[in-house]
Amino acid sequence: MRSIWRGAVSFGLVSIGVKLYSATEDHDIRFHQVHKTDGGRVKYKRVCSVDGEEVEYGDIAKGYELPDGQLVVLTDADLDELPLATKHEIEVLQFVAQEQIDPIHFEKTYYLEPDGVATRPYVLLRTALENAGQVAITKIAIRQRESLAALRVREGVLVLHTMRWPDEIRRPGFAFLDEEVPVRPQELQMAESLISTMAGDFDAGAFTDDYREAMTALLEAKQSGGEVQAVPEAAEADGGAVVDLMSALRRSVERAGGTAPAGTDDEAADSAPDDAAQDDAAQNDAPAKRPAKRAAATKAAPAKAPAKKAAAKAPAKKAAAAGDAAEKPAKRAARPRKTA
Repeated sequence: MRSIWRGAVSFGLVSIGVKLYSATEDHDIRFHQVHKTDGGRVKYKRVCSVDGEEVEYGDIAKGYELPDGQLVVLTDADLDELPLATKHEIEVLQFVAQEQIDPIHFEKTYYLEPDGVATRPYVLLRTALENAGQVAITKIAIRQRESLAALRVREGVLVLHTMRWPDEIRRPGFAFLDEEVPVRPQELQMAESLISTMAGDFDAGAFTDDYREAMTALLEAKQSGGEVQAVPEAAEADGGAVVDLMSALRRSVERAGGTAPAGTDDEAADSAPDDAAQDDAAQNDAPAKRPAKRAAATKAAPAKAPAKKAAAKAPAKKAAAAGDAAEKPAKRAARPRKTA
């Protein structure tokens, strides 16, 4: 296990250095989103809704929308300046009986390990909690979110349960709660008898995840039946750049108030590499496909020249960038004509 938080438990005047570990893990079967026709992974891009450009992760900030529709933007620097006293400290606030805490408050569970020379005060707090038969109510901040937490002992280890704040617990406003629903004494007696018959000691190991077992059996059956395929290689970036360039040029012309030249839709379709060609190119390291891409760019060059002029008139930076990018294929196209 790898610790996700490091700090100290503040117990009166005693400070106990600890490391925090996730006490639970998911065993769900993980699936990738793939294109069902060829098995290619479906990927997502972080795109700005205003300018349509892809945003780098480092350029993403947190935005809070006000009731009037205005936006407050917070950066990591703003968040780091917040005075969060519990960022590196688990402050013990109170000791209560565990029965007084409704389980609806519990959120996530963590293990605490003594850090360095803190083993002795760690064992002291653990033993005191066990002898008192109580849990400690604390506060902790994890990932810039402060939470209430209950600190108790389990199998000789201090366990921390983060808890939801009272205003985060919804009230069940169901209509039947205001109704007087009659219950016959015979029915109540029969229900209580059934509960008594099914009563027992809780053992989590006695229960199984039937859905996960069925899914595992399905995957194994498909594997043994040969219903598997190799993970396809992703298409080369150069192959998709031609289509993206044509789309950018077309949008630039439309933004400038012009009309895309006739035939550009067909040329864009011709320049798009098909799946079979890309599969062959991936297997043969694509030595023979590169000249073909240049030829496709040469065919599209005459149609891109008018788009370049229209793009230069647009104030948007995208149009200028697309026009500059279109200039290189046009120069390549000029050389074959001179030699011919």
